[in-house]
Amino acid sequence: MTRPTVVRRKSRQVRIGHVPIGGDAPIVVQSMTNTDTADVEATARQVRELADAGSELVRVTVNGSEAAAAVPRIRERLDRAGCAVPLIGDFHYNGHKLLAEHPACAELLAKYRINPGNVGRGAKRDEQFATMIEAACRYGKPVRIGVNWGSLDQALLARMMDENAGRAAPSAAGEVMRQALIASALESAERAEALGLPRERVVLSCKVSGVQDLIAVYRELAARCDYPLHLGLTEAGMGSKGIVASAAAMGVLLQEGIGDTIRISLTPEPGGARTREVVVAQELLQTMGLRSFAPMVTACPGCGRTTSTTFQELAATIQGFLRARMPRWRTEFPGVEEMHVAVMGCVVNGPGESKLANIGISLPGSGERPVAPVYVDGVKTVTLRGDTIAADFQRIVEEYVRTTYGRGGHTAAPPQAVSSDAVA
Repeated sequence: MTRPTVVRRKSRQVRIGHVPIGGDAPIVVQSMTNTDTADVEATARQVRELADAGSELVRVTVNGSEAAAAVPRIRERLDRAGCAVPLIGDFHYNGHKLLAEHPACAELLAKYRINPGNVGRGAKRDEQFATMIEAACRYGKPVRIGVNWGSLDQALLARMMDENAGRAAPSAAGEVMRQALIASALESAERAEALGLPRERVVLSCKVSGVQDLIAVYRELAARCDYPLHLGLTEAGMGSKGIVASAAAMGVLLQEGIGDTIRISLTPEPGGARTREVVVAQELLQTMGLRSFAPMVTACPGCGRTTSTTFQELAATIQGFLRARMPRWRTEFPGVEEMHVAVMGCVVNGPGESKLANIGISLPGSGERPVAPVYVDGVKTVTLRGDTIAADFQRIVEEYVRTTYGRGGHTAAPPQAVSSDAVA
C-alpha cells in the first residue's frame, strides 16, 4: 500500500555547521540547555546528553561575559569527547557587546539567535542589531531572527496598532499582534540582508504560546518568504499539556509542509530529564512519517483481557532498550531506525500486529495459556514461556538487528528458541 506523502514547502538551504536545514534537507530536531552556560562542565555534559538523545542542534544561553567566555571551553570539551553537534548562541539585550568582546565565542558558535524585540530601544536598536549582523558576516555565521510573542518590539506593535485604528474597518487586536510578529521577522531579515548578511544565512521563527495563533502566523509567514523556518510552540508547558499542545500545533503545520527545524519547548518535570523534549520531537516527526530516528514500538493500551502488567513492563523495557542501543546502532547498523517492533498483550490483535511488524511478540492475556509466540518478518519463529520471556525476547531483538542491519544484510537463519523452556 502506498502511503500519502507530505509536500514540503520550498525554502532556501542554510548550513548550521555541518547540518543543512531547509531546501531538500530533512526536518532537523533541536533543543536548548537549561544549565548556567558559565558552568562549563555541566553545560558540556548536558549538550552531550541532548546530542546522544538525538538533538542535531543545541542552543545555549549567552547572557553575560562569563557565559561568552565559557563557549570555547564547552566546544573544546565536546570536540574532545567526539561530540560534533553545532552550538547555537542565544542572545538578548547585550549580544552586541558579547560578540564584540569575545571573538572566540563569536567564531566557535555555529549560529546566532537574535530576538529583534530584545536588541535595544530607539536609535540604539538599529546600531546594536547592526553590530550583531556585522559579527555574523565577519565570521561567516547564519542567524536565526527569532521573534517571540512575549518580547515583541513594542515600537513596531504601537505603530501597527495606530495604523489599524485609523482604518475604516480595523482588525481585532490579536490579528494585529500576529501581523506585527510577521512584520518584525521579515523587516529584520530585510535589514540583515541590507547590512551584508547573505540570504542563505537567514532563518526565521515567530513563536507564540497559542495553538491556533501559531498555525495562523506560520501559514502566512511561510507564504510570504522562502527562508527556512524554525518551528516551535513557546512556553508549551509541562508534561502531557506541553506535548499535546506542541503536537496539535506543529502537526498541522508539518502536514502542510511548513517547518525546517523544530523544538518541543517542554517545562521539565521536577528532576526530569531535559532530553524528554528531544524524544518527543523525534516521535512527532516519526509518527507522521517525516523521519525515522529509532525503532518504533507498537503496544496495545490494555483492557480487561490484560489485567497483568507483564506486557506493559515488557513494552517499557523494550522501548528503553532500543533507545539505549541507538547511539551505537546508529553507526553500526544503518537502517535500524526503520525497524518496527510490536509488543502486544493478548491474542485478539496480538498475532496480527506482530506479523505486520519486523519483529513482534504476542503475550498471553489474563487467564490465557502462558505462551508468547514471536514473529520475525511475518513468520512465527519461536514460542516463549516461563519467567525469562522479557530477557529472551530482548536477545532475539538484538540478534535480529545484527543479522538484518549488519553490513552483510540478513544472512543468518531466523532466530531459534533461546529459552530452555521455549516451545518451537
